[in-house]
Amino acid sequence: MLTVDDALEQVGEFGWFQKQAFLTLCLLSAAFAPIYVGIVFLAFTPDHRCRSPGVPELSHRCGWSLAEELNYTVPGPGPEGQAFPRQCRRYEVDWNQSALGCVDPLAGLAANNSLLPLGPCRYGWVYDTPGSSVVTEFNLVCDDSWKVDLFQSCVNVGFFLGSLGAGYIADRFGRKVCLLATTLISAILGVLTAVAPDYTSLLLFRLGQGLVSKGSWTAGYTLITEFVGLGYRRTVAILYQVAFTVGLVLLSGLAYAVPHWRWLQLAVSLPTFLLPLCYWFVPESPRWLLSQKRNTQAVKIMDHIAQKNGKLPPADLKMLSLKEDVTEKLSPSFVDLFRTPHLRKHTFILMYLWLTSSVLYQGLIMHMGVTGGNLYLDFFYSALVEFPAAFIILVTIERFGCLYPLAGSNLVVGAACFLMIFISHDLHWLSIVVACIGRMGITLAFQMVCLVNAELYPTFLRNLGVMVCSSLCDLGGVITPFLVFRLMEVWQGLPLVLFAALGLVAGGMTLLLPETKGVALPETIKDAENLRRKAKPKENKIYLQVQTSEFNSQAPERDAPLGTGWQR
Repeated sequence: MLTVDDALEQVGEFGWFQKQAFLTLCLLSAAFAPIYVGIVFLAFTPDHRCRSPGVPELSHRCGWSLAEELNYTVPGPGPEGQAFPRQCRRYEVDWNQSALGCVDPLAGLAANNSLLPLGPCRYGWVYDTPGSSVVTEFNLVCDDSWKVDLFQSCVNVGFFLGSLGAGYIADRFGRKVCLLATTLISAILGVLTAVAPDYTSLLLFRLGQGLVSKGSWTAGYTLITEFVGLGYRRTVAILYQVAFTVGLVLLSGLAYAVPHWRWLQLAVSLPTFLLPLCYWFVPESPRWLLSQKRNTQAVKIMDHIAQKNGKLPPADLKMLSLKEDVTEKLSPSFVDLFRTPHLRKHTFILMYLWLTSSVLYQGLIMHMGVTGGNLYLDFFYSALVEFPAAFIILVTIERFGCLYPLAGSNLVVGAACFLMIFISHDLHWLSIVVACIGRMGITLAFQMVCLVNAELYPTFLRNLGVMVCSSLCDLGGVITPFLVFRLMEVWQGLPLVLFAALGLVAGGMTLLLPETKGVALPETIKDAENLRRKAKPKENKIYLQVQTSEFNSQAPERDAPLGTGWQR
């Protein structure tokens, strides 16, 4: 029986058709970037202070500079440990009274300004920014600053819930139907977000966009990996994520050109109405069609691929079918992920790795957005380092496997976060360099954990294992805004302490997983349990052969204890 992989070897594993489809679907990946980390520009918090009626008039009458106005009318830092006192408190003073002078106007009211009563910002705030954000429009500062965290968490809740529904739609109705529905709904919700009249509707639209946007990205990922041959599948999967990085770079430039959040949201949403056109330019997956017993349509698409690639279709193309696999007849269960000792250990470790990857990736972006000097340049530089990260993955995984690069990447980001704690604010350039190194490390880790996850589970459990473990990624995205912004109220370096601990522990825990380089994918639970045992005797055998050639007489005595030790 001719399988899809067999047919692709003859019609072209990555020919003109696949390249055209790949570039088209990469638009989906790039469009996902503003949804995933757009909070950096949509909800940035500029310097701000309480609005005090009468202060602008007094400042104009006295001819104060901005620095003098702040010195005379805005409270000082306040008691140690109090969160942003000068941004959230105002002097309880009637600034319209004529008795106030131009030189130290509060001197006549109290001997020391610290004795003056302070009150909340009941008249709103003044923001020092030429643009606008969700924060400045809805006053999400001081006691309401947690609403910024909720704004980003809503989209991650949508990712978590929507991935299940989108996966069902893609498997039940096809990849193309899922792609069309999710991209169109996401585009509509993106525009509705830009015109949301209040904070509540903004959250609802943001949640809805999260429900469908990740499904759109996943549908594109699934389609392109099912179109290419086995030898190109891993490379295409990594390059598809590079398109996401292109979206990050373009987002920084667009945000700089459009500093007002509603117009920026429109600018990233309106072009996505073109993405449903992919439905007519990219055919349905032949693999999915075969799984639905629609063999005639699958044969037509494979014949179309052959024509596009300038190849002759196989003579037995009409015999195209899915490869029969008895293991797929087994029914996967959530309990199977924890049934045996090694699978249970692998599942818990992978859950932690997915969680930390999400927290560290989004957390570093958010932390840089709050503490950076130039928001746009810092974001741009940190996005650029993701390109060499993809190149490093392509070079290292074939030579060294995934395990040690994954462990090293987590250790690098953990060490980078630890170093950033001790870098002075005056050395901003050094902080950005170290942050970019950490960003490269977590990008490597994020992309490789998906590859490792799939290779540690038996065939009938593989999809369930990846889905369950990767769901911790979305949960990590839900808690990350609260971790970053609330911990920074205590101390700016506190999130970095947490990030360093998470990264270093992740690096150590990765080494507890077995290396899968050169090992066949497990088909059964027994195969998955014996992964580490399968890999090591192979290395041991080579070592003993070398010893035998050099020490012909002593080798037999050494073979037995060494072999037993490796088995343990």
